[in-house]
Amino acid sequence: MNGIVISIFEQGLIYGIMALGIYISYKILDFPDLSVDGTFPLGAAVTAALMLKGINPWLCLPISAVAGCIAGAVTGILHVKLKIKDLLAGILTMTALYSVNYRIAGAPNQFLMGKSTVFTLPESMPTFITTYKYIIVIFIIAVVMKFALDWYLSTKSGFLLRSVGDNEGLVVTLAQNPGTIKIIGLAISNGLVALSGSLACQRSMQFDITSGTGTMVMGLAAVIIGITIFKKIKFMRLTTGVLFGMIIYKACITAAISSGMASSDTNLIITVLFVATLLINDFTSRKNKKKGGVINA
Repeated sequence: MNGIVISIFEQGLIYGIMALGIYISYKILDFPDLSVDGTFPLGAAVTAALMLKGINPWLCLPISAVAGCIAGAVTGILHVKLKIKDLLAGILTMTALYSVNYRIAGAPNQFLMGKSTVFTLPESMPTFITTYKYIIVIFIIAVVMKFALDWYLSTKSGFLLRSVGDNEGLVVTLAQNPGTIKIIGLAISNGLVALSGSLACQRSMQFDITSGTGTMVMGLAAVIIGITIFKKIKFMRLTTGVLFGMIIYKACITAAISSGMASSDTNLIITVLFVATLLINDFTSRKNKKKGGVINA
């Protein structure tokens, strides 16, 4: 039982970093960015290729994130500069990344058994740390990314990013280009998604070209769960709620599989969970509006 709980937190925090990226595109930019289904395995592909060449696994994390940033910027450029609709721009990038990821990794699957990862710690470490090394390392990286995003959103650039989604006209009055800011936002978003893919690759010790399937749906569900449940807790930032949302999401998946459903039914479970999340979010929104209307009346 203890192992299952730890596994839920491990997976929840790894994919929680990805959800932070989707939080930027979906909640802040209001941009349905399907390219994340390609940037997640992109991070894994870059990591696998670098590790097979003996590159330091810690260095693989930022390099993978940069690769994701580039892919996100491409989506932004397709939308902003070439005037391609947001949904189609993401689909085009995602489709192209399938071939790019194959080229980078050199095969649809790569195994990294025997390679050092960010979880490879010196034997001199205390027993407690070596025993729980996976959750400790993952927790530290996830928390660092969460606080880094919080810090960025509090800066002038972060304020402009939040303004693009809420009030694009305000950005124009501040003599800033909304399109450029949107490209930056999509770059940061996909950078976090690729970083999550890199970490997932190192944890599983393998690369799978199909690992990004359903990433957008999974991330959206986590964002909606986190915001719906935790938005009323004043002392908790929404980014923290998103991380908890992914942990809850992973717990639901684990519970469904543990109840007897086959692992091949995962996509069906994901779809049902996502629909349920949307219905709950819609019900909560309508309830809040109704209360607001009564108060205003």
